[in-house]
Amino acid sequence: MFSIRTAFSCLSAALALVGTVAAQAPVFGQCGGQGFTGPTTCAAGSTCVEQNSFFFQCLPASQAPAPTPSQPANAAPTNLAAIPTSTLHQITNFGTNPNNVGIFVYKPARLQAKPPLIVASHFCTGTAQIYFEGSKFAQLAEQFGYLLIFPSSPHPDLCWDVSSAETLTHNGGSDSLSIANAARFAIANWGVDPNRVFAVGTSSGAMMTSVLAGAYPDIFKAGVVDSGVAFGCFSSPGPLDTFNEVCASGHVIMTGEQWAQLVFNAFPGFTGTRPKIQTWHGTVDTTVFVQNFFEQIKQWTTVFGYPSTPISNVSEPFLPQGYSNATFGPNFQAILAQGVGHTVPLFEQQYLEFFGIA
Repeated sequence: MFSIRTAFSCLSAALALVGTVAAQAPVFGQCGGQGFTGPTTCAAGSTCVEQNSFFFQCLPASQAPAPTPSQPANAAPTNLAAIPTSTLHQITNFGTNPNNVGIFVYKPARLQAKPPLIVASHFCTGTAQIYFEGSKFAQLAEQFGYLLIFPSSPHPDLCWDVSSAETLTHNGGSDSLSIANAARFAIANWGVDPNRVFAVGTSSGAMMTSVLAGAYPDIFKAGVVDSGVAFGCFSSPGPLDTFNEVCASGHVIMTGEQWAQLVFNAFPGFTGTRPKIQTWHGTVDTTVFVQNFFEQIKQWTTVFGYPSTPISNVSEPFLPQGYSNATFGPNFQAILAQGVGHTVPLFEQQYLEFFGIA
């Protein structure tokens, strides 16, 4: 006789089967790796491909590599020992790279045993080489023994994609995924301390830093945003490197809850610690207007659950006159530079102190 208990057993088995079928990783989503507990079956039309020991990714059939035991003969070496010291060196085979972002590495002569990693993203019209030469990050790496990655934009105006749904979504694709995969590769293969992976950037690079902090909080532990915007402010259905005039001019005004929800939506279900954020902005910036500074404050104080009024707002002795550092909590600082335009000059030593490197 078909009992109620039998019916419930059949229903449970059916639900379990449905759950198994439904639990699929999306295209470009994670499907494996050390410590990964999510679905390991990819959506139809994609294949789970090992990028490194920490990250397996669902790639469309057209992008999945053909099985081969060796790398292409012209591939730049990704073995850390083979990378020359004290020079900017491009690597190519670090994982999925949807838009062919250039990834350049700087390895100092003396590297810490378990080094920190800083990803430094350039401004529009810039390149990895220009940002490398125009900053002190490499010089300080020789002193403090950290690794550097300088990404280089593949787009015609050399801005970053900080506007597409793909780049604003965890493992969604586009430029942010390429940079995240380079950082993952460094963690998995170069002995980088996963608890000391940081991002910094200027202008468009600052916007990319916000994107990395919002969409990849599992990788990046802190970010410094120099003359940027809130995460998701540049969102647009247009070309990948669209310059969003409405956002840049300071006309995208939302509540802290609305801004924070954009961050939460970027990586649904993330329950880990969010990266620390330090944002810098000039009061007379006419490219990325200063209202964007205040929108960032609304966003990150809400994300962190901090009050909208700073704990302190002081002129630090290491900063020029007219700079004020508003601290809202241990994970968020906002530095406003009176009379400064676009962009705020780099303060690399202070960034390192915020990261806990210096």
